[in-house]
Amino acid sequence: MQYWYNTKTGQVESEIDEQRARSADLLGPYGSADEATRALEIAREKTKRWDEQEQDEDNWDNNPLNDKD
Repeated sequence: MQYWYNTKTGQVESEIDEQRARSADLLGPYGSADEATRALEIAREKTKRWDEQEQDEDNWDNNPLNDKD
């Protein structure tokens, strides 16, 4: 079963919930309700990891001698 975290209500919703929120308000799907309850934490971890990867890509050539014309 799949689960989502509702960012408006702070509640976990499952795929069998007939009143599940609109997709714009949901994070997921997650494989368990426990994982869905950690949705904001998981999103922060992923964002931090992506930011670090982007920083590494931006700094791949940090040799100041390459900047001289």
